[in-house]
Amino acid sequence: MVLRIANCSGFYGDRLSAAREMVEGGPIDVLTGDWLAELTMLILAGNRLKGRPGYAPTFLRQLEEVLGTCLDRGIKIVTNAGGLDPAGCARAVHELAGRLGLSPSVAHVTGDDLTGRPLDLVNADTGERLEATPLTANAYLGGRPIAAALSAGADVVVTGRVTDAALVTGPGIWRYGWGPDDLDPLAGSVVAGHVIECGCQATGGNYAFFQDVPDLAHCGFPLAELRADGSSVITKHPGTGGLVSVGTVTAQLVYELGGPRYLGPDVTARFDTIRLSDDGPDRVLISGVRGEPPPGTLKVAVNYLGGYRNTMTLVLTGLDLPAKARVAEEALWARIPRESFDEVDVTLTDSGLLRITVMSADERTAGRAFSSAVVETGLASYPGFYGLTPPGNASAYGVYWPVLVPASDVRARVFVDGEELPFTPPETPATPEPADLADLADLADLADLADLAETPATSVASVARADPATPAVSLAPTVSAAGGAHAASPAAEPAGDTETVRIPLGRVAGARSGDKGGNANLGVWADTHERYAWLAGHLTVERLKELLPGLAPYRIDRHPLPNVNALNFVVHGLLGRGVAASPRMDPQAKALGEELRACSADVPVTLVRGHNPG
Repeated sequence: MVLRIANCSGFYGDRLSAAREMVEGGPIDVLTGDWLAELTMLILAGNRLKGRPGYAPTFLRQLEEVLGTCLDRGIKIVTNAGGLDPAGCARAVHELAGRLGLSPSVAHVTGDDLTGRPLDLVNADTGERLEATPLTANAYLGGRPIAAALSAGADVVVTGRVTDAALVTGPGIWRYGWGPDDLDPLAGSVVAGHVIECGCQATGGNYAFFQDVPDLAHCGFPLAELRADGSSVITKHPGTGGLVSVGTVTAQLVYELGGPRYLGPDVTARFDTIRLSDDGPDRVLISGVRGEPPPGTLKVAVNYLGGYRNTMTLVLTGLDLPAKARVAEEALWARIPRESFDEVDVTLTDSGLLRITVMSADERTAGRAFSSAVVETGLASYPGFYGLTPPGNASAYGVYWPVLVPASDVRARVFVDGEELPFTPPETPATPEPADLADLADLADLADLADLAETPATSVASVARADPATPAVSLAPTVSAAGGAHAASPAAEPAGDTETVRIPLGRVAGARSGDKGGNANLGVWADTHERYAWLAGHLTVERLKELLPGLAPYRIDRHPLPNVNALNFVVHGLLGRGVAASPRMDPQAKALGEELRACSADVPVTLVRGHNPG
């Protein structure tokens, strides 16, 4: 028996037809959707200040197409689209159902909103204390309130801020009755939820080896066939585009990851125990996941208004680009002093874009006073002057500030059709001292932390580019005959007599990167144990900083995951105060992995398929 849990949204703005595609494309038991990112909570707060809904209205557009069919087939619907107003979203679902002549049971979960409560506003990443007044403060709840709502007969469950994986863990608890001591099944459900919560990123979307993905334009959304022991098969509906492989699942496993212990309100999932194996075409089995008790704290996503920002982008062409950039800056600051702003970021890209971002507590200073000063230099600046942005007003920006609160201070509340349901979560087991890794699996040593360094407010500098004419090398995923990916010990650099070839690192390794607050996450993986052994020996923190010099000033943590042939790097502070406040052109570090893959490396010839040394 399996519980088929489908995803139809990976972010606020995802494909509107996805819910219908998942309901009509094949059998499912639960339809889930993730609408909430750290940035989304800030967007919804802005909407609410303007008198708009504090939830994601696009959920209702999707729901209108599938609610009747889901009720007929007994498909449960679980979503975090309630955002800052799950009760309001639940009322909107009732109103929509009434217009459709339907009568679903609709539940909503609250208790995550801690806005206005006295909080210890110490940043969980940096240790700084926030003096500003929070605009929003939402704790990450787990899956048990969702399970309680489903057990009470709810057809639709709307939540506010829950962990992304809770959308899978909650239905798993409901179906299989997992208690707080069932740590391994809970951990397995968290891993399945982590894989499918970003939608098509599990089925070939944004995949490093996108050339291997068939019909990416019509990529199908993922579903997890969750089993009672917490193992799962990641797949998609037949006849849809995209690809589910060990590679695409690995890419999503290392996305927005920290260390091997994945902390959550229901369980701590050990990502260093995951086993992946091929289960047939477009089917990957996830098994072996071990769990530990959850921490005694919950993460709270706090957002506050940081001020106003504005960006102007100029294009530099031809010769002497650094000198032209210097002239452009001198002309600008002669008209409005650089000291007028609280923060200034100036970035010159490899392609000749000069991007100037200013931030100020004063809206006018960051607005027309700045952008008009840039325009005024139009006939008194560098040759070939032109810009990509017209003069405009400043826009308000928010700052993300993660804090921790005791889990006992947060009480989830469950309402079914407007009536509160008695809900008392069971006590979780005490958190033990961290287990030695050897007690769980025969894996390589994980200890490799970079030295702490001062973090500046600069963006990543240029990357050493490999020869674009280097032919592509196929990386079809390979797994062992036994089905799992096993530990491989890091190898030293090739010996002097080992023949190597200089190629882009991306010809033998995949990568995916993203944001976690002000930190950037960079996951890198190989498709064979031999390639991983070389990669683990080659790609140290020091080597990463050599390849991407802009990362040199930052503290970087390195976490080997040999069970899935992967390394995960956390670059602390690269994104400043988070995506909404980051001045970087790539504020979510989405391109960092591809920048790394374009760097050159001396790779042993034996690891390069298709290379002819003669």
